[in-house]
Amino acid sequence: MKDENIRPIVRILKKELDLGEMPIVSHLAESERDPFVILMSTLLSLRTKDEVTAEATDRLLALAVTPEAMLKVPQSKIAEAIYPVGFYRNKAKTIHHVCRELIERFGSKVPDNLDDLLSIKGVGRKTANLVITLAYGKDGICVDTHVHRISNRLGYVKTKTPDETEMALRGKLPRPYWIMYNTLLVFFGRKICRPVSPVCSACPVSRYCDRVGVTVSR
Repeated sequence: MKDENIRPIVRILKKELDLGEMPIVSHLAESERDPFVILMSTLLSLRTKDEVTAEATDRLLALAVTPEAMLKVPQSKIAEAIYPVGFYRNKAKTIHHVCRELIERFGSKVPDNLDDLLSIKGVGRKTANLVITLAYGKDGICVDTHVHRISNRLGYVKTKTPDETEMALRGKLPRPYWIMYNTLLVFFGRKICRPVSPVCSACPVSRYCDRVGVTVSR
């Protein structure tokens, strides 16, 4: 695709977006921008369906809403509260570790920059970018499997990993689109541009797409 076509693609996907199908973390950011809440929900969301993440987030926040309070909750109780999110026992340990780091290194505040967030073990680029964009409204590009897959399928980038996709997008995606890009493509990837057999016949941006790697579609 031609690079300039990303503008009509974003415009069309914004019109298509159904707020009821936004990712759970985006929903949270619509109602509040508590960085700690966004961080906890994002940690739970990794490799977990949205409906499971939403319920687990509610149960977790019923236990504690600050790093200090969360550290007082036994890991076993956190694990019980967040089950059945993926890797729930490991995530309970990560939650305790992250809370301890926030207290000891950042005065109990969630950092508002990428480097500090990435210095916390257990916080990856996807999580860090979501926090700075959704909690602080700062520029960042969150790349998950949907963003990586669709950006390559469109022909907008040619990369092998999500990290490579993030760097490529930082070099060419218009900055006003950075924060919204993840929300738009996650919605689009779940509804139309699916990993296997995408629904190309109903795709609103098909005329711009190079269909890279698509062998079977509907």
